[in-house]
Amino acid sequence: MVSELNGNIISEGLVSIIMPAYNCGDYIGITIDSVIAQTYKYWEIIVVDDCSTDNTEEVVKEYMSKDPRIKYHKLEKNSGAAVARNKAIDLAAGKYMAFLDSDDVWFPEKLTKQIGFMEENGYNFTCTSYTKIDEHGNYLNRTIRAHSKSDYDGVLKTCPGNSTVIYDAERLGKFKIPNIKKRNDYVMWLQVIKKESYLFGFEEALGSHRIREGAISKKKSSLVGYHWKVYREIEHLSFVKSVYLICYWIISTVFKLK
Repeated sequence: MVSELNGNIISEGLVSIIMPAYNCGDYIGITIDSVIAQTYKYWEIIVVDDCSTDNTEEVVKEYMSKDPRIKYHKLEKNSGAAVARNKAIDLAAGKYMAFLDSDDVWFPEKLTKQIGFMEENGYNFTCTSYTKIDEHGNYLNRTIRAHSKSDYDGVLKTCPGNSTVIYDAERLGKFKIPNIKKRNDYVMWLQVIKKESYLFGFEEALGSHRIREGAISKKKSSLVGYHWKVYREIEHLSFVKSVYLICYWIISTVFKLK
């Protein structure tokens, strides 16, 4: 069964997995394998390569040759994760939009359980708990728990893990990310929550986020300025509320007290 969204044909039940990639040849095969292992089989992966200089393209094309559900597009120039994500969303044909970083992994029941959670409860915007692993895939004995229900203010305080989010694009539409170098996923979730009102969390961890030495997300101190940009320039929050949120983020994330 198909329907139409913004002029694009949408396949009912199809999950479009949005995967920007840049120099992740050492990990992207493991990530793709975790999707192939899903018990829910009606999916497509859309890899948008931000002009990698390693073997990312070769790895993905090897998988493409064996599975037509895997699609690859390379940007003409290095443009950043926001541009890559937006291009993947443009190319997506699924009812559901799922997001997976090119070095993270999903557990085999991820899609079955999360899509079931959405369909059984009529939820349009969901996330899950997740674990953390090191660059070698070793479990770091840390699980980040999803909040059961978050409104706009809740998402401002606690951003869901990018690789845990799924939203219903047929009901909510497609969302585009402003071209901000970091925290562009955070900006997208704030866009979605303003339309949907609530983000619902699935308690069980259904994937792992990989912590790599030198990864952008690891350098927490460098993100303070980007949070400020999100609060003041994109969300247009007051100075006082922006300062409060920066302080909350520093306490909860940098010092890991949440």
